[in-house]
Amino acid sequence: MKIEGQVRIPSGCAVSAVISKDGNKMSGEMITNSMKPMHDRSNGLGGGFAGYGIYPAYKEFYAFHMFFDSRDRRKECEAYLKERFEIVQSEIMPTRKIPAITDEPIIWRYFAAPLKSVLVSLQVDEKEFVARTVMKINTEMDGVYVFSSGKNMGAFKAVGFPEDVGVFYKLEEYEGYSWTAHGRYPTNTPGWWGGAHPFTLLDYSIVHNGEISSYDANRRFIEMFGYKCTLQTDTEVITYIMDYLLRVQGLTLDEAAGVIAAPFWSTIAAKKDADDQRKHTYLRTMFANLLITGPFSIVLGFEGGLMALNDRLKLRSMVVGEKDDRVFIASEEAAVRTMEPDVETVWSPAGGEPVIIKVKEGAF
Repeated sequence: MKIEGQVRIPSGCAVSAVISKDGNKMSGEMITNSMKPMHDRSNGLGGGFAGYGIYPAYKEFYAFHMFFDSRDRRKECEAYLKERFEIVQSEIMPTRKIPAITDEPIIWRYFAAPLKSVLVSLQVDEKEFVARTVMKINTEMDGVYVFSSGKNMGAFKAVGFPEDVGVFYKLEEYEGYSWTAHGRYPTNTPGWWGGAHPFTLLDYSIVHNGEISSYDANRRFIEMFGYKCTLQTDTEVITYIMDYLLRVQGLTLDEAAGVIAAPFWSTIAAKKDADDQRKHTYLRTMFANLLITGPFSIVLGFEGGLMALNDRLKLRSMVVGEKDDRVFIASEEAAVRTMEPDVETVWSPAGGEPVIIKVKEGAF
């Protein structure tokens, strides 16, 4: 019989990410391979990736990646989209048949722009319109699920181990300036195609290792503002929280981190900088219901950057590595060294302290 210390007990789920600060393109094969040494952190019930800068030919259009249960569902949804968007390209998502990935739905993608006449009649900007469209489809259309909706980016996810999901979606054929990845080990939610990470809305994507014990409070608050959590996993709410804080409320990334991983009141009281103390007091008071409690490490992808963040007590592992213009983030150092064997600096972020990396202006 093996005893503790003789058998590896992973702390559930794996995250990985890479970004080029100079905006240089990297093949999706790199991020796929980074998941291999963390295989034991997954159980085959979900894997996925998000790539940024992958659709330069359609960079002005929203890329909708969608799952359909049937051809009829696709036709029904397409008719709905055509009433609201100019669709410039509609195609089945390129995949390859492999034994490890089974029971796949119809996987389709559209490149589209909101019709100006519709935006004028509703008096909303295009991002709000796209967000509302995604929510409506995902809550009201059975057998249809939008799993990616940003510009010049896309998510790729499935039920399976992440290294197999990358092969299934032919990620080696894509190039992006930033990639994130996730291997899922669900403990109290179902494993299904829509429940795999990343979770996305517009250009925001989230991969997450951990559990959100504050999920019900977070969900009840965020759903007051038109968001709907329908995907049967707690991580979904983080994506909507970040969209609400960053896009709707206009907070900075640092401020958003100060909401979801807010310092303890005793830490705020001990701050010597009065302005900093006032800011964190305001954020904790104003957005009290968006504090995320429980163990977590997350990577937020967005247009032009990444943000890595641990919970305040750092109950989930996360390391950061650097080499030249590239920054690597992963649950384990082995994943970083798979992407860059000669990584120059490897360090572990403190709990509640965001690591924010942005591509230099004009580089993507």
